[in-house]
Amino acid sequence: MNIRMFRTLALATLLVAALLAGCSLIGGSKVGPTIFAPDPRVAADPAWPMVSWQLSTNRPTAASMIDSTRIAVSPVPGELQVYKGAAWARTPTEMLESGVLRVLEDSGKIPAVARQGSGIGADYRLVMDLRHFESDYAGAAVPSAVIEINVKLMHSYDQLVVGSQTFRQVQPAAGTSVDLVADAFSQALGAITHDIAGWVLNTGHAHEVAHPSGRP
Repeated sequence: MNIRMFRTLALATLLVAALLAGCSLIGGSKVGPTIFAPDPRVAADPAWPMVSWQLSTNRPTAASMIDSTRIAVSPVPGELQVYKGAAWARTPTEMLESGVLRVLEDSGKIPAVARQGSGIGADYRLVMDLRHFESDYAGAAVPSAVIEINVKLMHSYDQLVVGSQTFRQVQPAAGTSVDLVADAFSQALGAITHDIAGWVLNTGHAHEVAHPSGRP
């Protein structure tokens, strides 16, 4: 085998290996996925009540297909796929818990709020179950970012649920590209964390008014 034939064979082998590995070669380096990090800034509603109690949050529960850094898409009803070459910087449950915490902290309406296990003496605990966090075409030409989550507010003294509600946000994307889908998720995430924070403050406040002694 001459040198020219050897070089041709070596190059072909390298290209096949790259294809099998599922990556592209640019300048000899792998091309990774585009990382999206929705980080909406949410303003508090001045009408929210000022409360004197403290809150802890649980990391939301979710199915493994939903709670992944891979961006889920439903092209047809009942089917979930993922966008190729794209990923979230954090899992959906991390984004939701952090979002709710930040809205409450920045609102100035509550003395303290933190994740469970942080050591604060929480009077109430927020439990969340994430049901949907996917891009859904739902028969349309462009998808919508769909977020659905059930939340429960528990009184720490007796572990009773003082309120429960399901929140759902459907935000149409401006197009089919992944960056526009990610922007729709950012808008939906901002709206749903705002609604959850307001509900927590109003629900806890109503319970405190009804039970000023802290007893059921």
